[in-house]
Amino acid sequence: MPFSSPGPRAVRQTAGAFGAVALIALCAAPAVAADVPATALALGTIAPFDKVKPGSELPLSPTFADTGTATLDKVWLSYSLTHGLGRTAVPSNCLSYAVGSTDEEPGHTQVVCEFDQPVRPGVVYAPERPLALKALDRALYEHVQVAVGSSAPAPDDGASTPAHGTAAVVKLVERTGETAPPAGAASSTDVAVNAVNTADFQVGGARLKGKAGDTVTLRVRFANAGPAWVLPQPGQRAAHVLVTLPEGTSAVRTDALCENTGAESYACGTGAPWVNEHESRTYTFKVKLDKAVPGARGYVEIGPETRPFDHVGKNDTARVTLSVTGGTDTTGGGSTGDGGSKGGDGTGGTGSTTPTGGTGTDGGTTTTGGTTGTTSGTTGGLSTGGSGTTGGSLASTGAGPALPLAGAAAVAVVVGAGAVVAARRRGGRRD
Repeated sequence: MPFSSPGPRAVRQTAGAFGAVALIALCAAPAVAADVPATALALGTIAPFDKVKPGSELPLSPTFADTGTATLDKVWLSYSLTHGLGRTAVPSNCLSYAVGSTDEEPGHTQVVCEFDQPVRPGVVYAPERPLALKALDRALYEHVQVAVGSSAPAPDDGASTPAHGTAAVVKLVERTGETAPPAGAASSTDVAVNAVNTADFQVGGARLKGKAGDTVTLRVRFANAGPAWVLPQPGQRAAHVLVTLPEGTSAVRTDALCENTGAESYACGTGAPWVNEHESRTYTFKVKLDKAVPGARGYVEIGPETRPFDHVGKNDTARVTLSVTGGTDTTGGGSTGDGGSKGGDGTGGTGSTTPTGGTGTDGGTTTTGGTTGTTSGTTGGLSTGGSGTTGGSLASTGAGPALPLAGAAAVAVVVGAGAVVAARRRGGRRD
């Protein structure tokens, strides 16, 4: 969060500074007066937090110094916490408030602490008690932006009403023996918090059913069954979904978040660069059943982004099966071998299905429990089990809370997706 320039009352001028002003007026200022700013706050180095277990507390105690020449009457420390971090005890000289998400920025929590005491040049300071943060159950790739300033930062647009903390006032103390940051050091920094956690991305397929020439509705799903949310690196996206229609069908209308990548293959965004825990999204297509093609099937697949947090691979792919009246029913054949999911039968002569279950098979049996695969084991003492949920797994109905983007923008990160999904479409009969 940017800080405004210090106000006149923030600086306590010393006799030496006033003397320098007088010398400047006489065109005889020493070189140091021109080179060294009156005030320049700089943060010390803050180490990242690694292998953090959800539920654990994280003590954060930044150091800083005024590398200028004048004493400050007051300073502010601010902390911006991502979605997977909370705070346990906020001092009463601090304000906290929530800031909602935008199209490209997830929501966060802001804590701003005011220290009404002098800060002398060249002295290293730190809060007498660390700010107590907590890794929440949804924590995975988290960040804390820490900043120090000589004026109070204004809340971001969309911020909730600031509330004072209730814990005891925290003061600044001198850190004797520590070296002050060099002149020109930054007044803000980003602290990474990497948690040992998992997130289960999964997709669900469907069955297209009708007569040749009919136009039916296809609904396929993407979900994050959690427990963690996933915040990717800046400029990247956590996931996208590839949808390939069965041979013998063609899209009449596509979902707003999907873009054609060649033939009847589509790359679909998730609505935002990040994916929240227990979030789901339905992609809706209008599909024409052009003809019955023996053995034809389509696919729904999670894109090739690296997902070291996802330990359940069998629900990363699902089938879109085809049953055309008067032609060949292609829905037999048992399990896909790659965890394909499917829904139940459609309603009416031209209806298609919406996936209503979790991971299942497409040999004619529909799974409706919504339970995903589970892995076992521990990493750094934390279980990595990926048990299913009903809040965001494929058992849930309706779209999740992700923010919509233009379809082209949502899939701008897809590189070579057309070749991948087109190959799956051409190879559908050989599975």
